Amino acid sequence: MPAAIEELARPVIIGRSSSHFTRITRIFAAEMRIDYSFRVVRDLMSSNPEDYGGNPALRIPSLQTPQGVWFGALNVCRELWRRSSPRPRVVWPEDLDEPVLANAQELVLQAMATEVSLIMGKLADASDSNAHHAKMRKGLVNMMSWLEENARSALAALPPQRDLSYLEVTLFCLVTHLQFRDVLPTASYSELNDFCQRFATRASIQETPYRFDT
Repeated sequence: MPAAIEELARPVIIGRSSSHFTRITRIFAAEMRIDYSFRVVRDLMSSNPEDYGGNPALRIPSLQTPQGVWFGALNVCRELWRRSSPRPRVVWPEDLDEPVLANAQELVLQAMATEVSLIMGKLADASDSNAHHAKMRKGLVNMMSWLEENARSALAALPPQRDLSYLEVTLFCLVTHLQFRDVLPTASYSELNDFCQRFATRASIQETPYRFDT
């Protein structure tokens, strides 16, 4: 089968192996047992939406399917779940109806976005002497401290009858990415590290390690 036709016959995740937002989708694909192709975005400084699967926000990941393109990690994960059979029991962000759970999910996603901004700022030679950069770093430290303090209670509050939760996947990707990109020391976060060690035993984690695409 020609490569172009084969690519359209199964979903294509567009992103980078070093991206925590991309890894979320690849973990979901593994958990849902979805066969997919992977297209690497080579230049994150590109201003061409087509390099990002048509995403006008110029962000990754995207999911290309015969029906259309899905922008963003959460949208991609939902579509991968819809394509799975049987569909695992997933706890989604809208299912988090307790403050500690909803706040944990909000802060995980905010911390992930902040980390991206810090990494991109470093590429642009921003430093901690820049007031906005310093505020972002302080906010990241504050968010990680909150997550460390509340991780145990938040995870315990998740519905026990689940196969997976978006909170767990995003939390794991955040903490391990901070280590991978050396953005913030994480050794002192004992609760978060304990969680990551437990979660890392899943086959989907072993199949999706962070690495820099060559």
